[in-house]
Amino acid sequence: MFFLKKKITPLIEIIPEGFIDIHSHLLPNIDDGAKNIDDSIKLIKEFKKIGITNIITTPHILGSFWPNTPEIINDKLKVVKNELISQKITDINIHAAAEYMLDEKFMKLLYQKELLTIKDNYVLIELSYVNPPENVFDIIFEIQANGYTPILAHPERYLFYHYKFEIYKKFKEKGCLLQLNLLSLTNYYGSEVYRTAIQLLKHNLIDFAGTDTHNLNHIQYLKKIGTKKNIDLIQPILKNNIQLMK
Repeated sequence: MFFLKKKITPLIEIIPEGFIDIHSHLLPNIDDGAKNIDDSIKLIKEFKKIGITNIITTPHILGSFWPNTPEIINDKLKVVKNELISQKITDINIHAAAEYMLDEKFMKLLYQKELLTIKDNYVLIELSYVNPPENVFDIIFEIQANGYTPILAHPERYLFYHYKFEIYKKFKEKGCLLQLNLLSLTNYYGSEVYRTAIQLLKHNLIDFAGTDTHNLNHIQYLKKIGTKKNIDLIQPILKNNIQLMK
C-alpha cells in the first residue's frame, strides 16, 4: 500500500528548476489558507526549502463566503511582497490569481470579464465537493466562449466522479485542462483520492500540478510524495507547469 514506509526522495531533488506552483492559499486572512502575514511568510520560507521559489497563489472566490475581488487579492499580495522585502527575502517570485467556485457569482464575473487568471486567459476553477453543477459542461463552454481556458483544480478529489471515470475524459474532450494536487499523492486525502490520482496520471489526463498548500501541515505531507512510482508519473507534469508560464 502507498502509505507503507518506502524510500522517499527529498522534494527539492524532484522539483525541476523553473517550476511554478499554480495553486496555493498563501495570502493572509483572505480564505482558509494563511491566517496572517506571519503565516504567509512561514509558508513561503517552507516552499523555498522544498525547492519552490516561483508561486502563483490562488485565494478562493466563493459567493458571499469568500467574496474576494481582484482589488482585495492584489492588496494582500502587496502586503506579502512588502514583508518579503522587509525581511530581505529576494529570491521568491510570487504573483496572485484566484480559484473560482463555479457558482452564480462566477458567471457574473465571467460575463463582466473580471477574472484573475493564472496567465493570459487560463483560469483556475473548482467544483463543490457535494455535487457538481448539473450544467457543468455548459459552464465550461461559456468560459471558453468568453475567451478563457478553464483549468479544473484537483479533479481527483471529487468523489462523485470516482466511479464515472469517463467524465474526466469528457472534461478533456471539451477543452478543460486538469490540475492535480500533489498532496493527493500521499495519504492526506485518503486512499480513494490517491488511487484516482494515480489512474488519472497513468491515463495521461493530468495537465498541471499544484500544491494547494493552506498550512504547514500540508508542507509536511508534500515531503512524502517522493516515491519512485510518484516521481515517474509526475515528472512530465511538473515540466508542464514550466511550459505554461513561458
